[in-house]
Amino acid sequence: MALFKLFFALLLLCTSTYGAKFTFVNKCEYTVWPGILTGSGTPPLETTGFELPQQSSRSLQAPNGWSGRFWGRTGCKFNGTGPGSCSTADCGSGQVECNGAGAAPPATLAEFTLGSGSQGSQDFYDVSLVDGYNLPMIVEASGGSSGMCAATGCVTDLNKYCPDELKVSNGDACKSACEAFGKPEYCCSGAHNTPDTCKPSVYAALFKMACPRAYSYAYDDQTSSSVTGAEQPGAMSCAHSPGTLRSGSGSGPEPKVGHWSKDCPVKKAKKSDVVAQANNVLRTGTIVAPMANMVIGEASASVTNDGVME
Repeated sequence: MALFKLFFALLLLCTSTYGAKFTFVNKCEYTVWPGILTGSGTPPLETTGFELPQQSSRSLQAPNGWSGRFWGRTGCKFNGTGPGSCSTADCGSGQVECNGAGAAPPATLAEFTLGSGSQGSQDFYDVSLVDGYNLPMIVEASGGSSGMCAATGCVTDLNKYCPDELKVSNGDACKSACEAFGKPEYCCSGAHNTPDTCKPSVYAALFKMACPRAYSYAYDDQTSSSVTGAEQPGAMSCAHSPGTLRSGSGSGPEPKVGHWSKDCPVKKAKKSDVVAQANNVLRTGTIVAPMANMVIGEASASVTNDGVME
């Protein structure tokens, strides 16, 4: 197994055949309240949510075979006089503990499945923007099998580039196109529930340009997921460094898991490109010009009038 880092708050994960140790270290300039949702059929961790002031840390032990997701809540207000809430990624429990509830979108998600594979020696993980974005997050892994590397996530502040039609009212988070419009072609549902029928929209393209290694929509490609296989430690962190995870979002089908090439090149989007696409291409769910060209990573793609890429 491997050692991982996540950036909304830094999460350090040390894994072995006996389980994993996640250490969350908040490198943001504000308090983050991590939320935790354990997958079905695996034992829960010792907590389902906690407060993490900036530059502080906390460790949690997970058993081998654990699966689940982490996210960061922001703008939370909890006290002893009644139910509390958070401005973004609230789990709706009214408490610091999420008690088995997931994050309300928009939320940047990090997901793990530990101890998979034929010998239980592989860890799968990803960072997902399928449910939208609320804060930067990255996962890094040390160790892992030869030829595999494991950094993933989104360190760009997408809230700065979020199109008006995807912004939440206070501008603290950016919705997915699925949540904003509810159309099958954005949600990969109904007649659009396969990779062949659900193509990336211009909104997914914007997310992908800013965060090449995070899942931008349900059927994103293999640059967005990672797998490791070694008995080494790992970690998660708001610092700015590259990384990725696998997405299993509530907004659509769970994407297929892939892995990176040996050298794991990191390609960052230029701020000017992101701003230009946000200002010139995205306008209330439509395309300004009949056809527009967008660059995602190293590939060019055409965008049709319905906002779907070809």
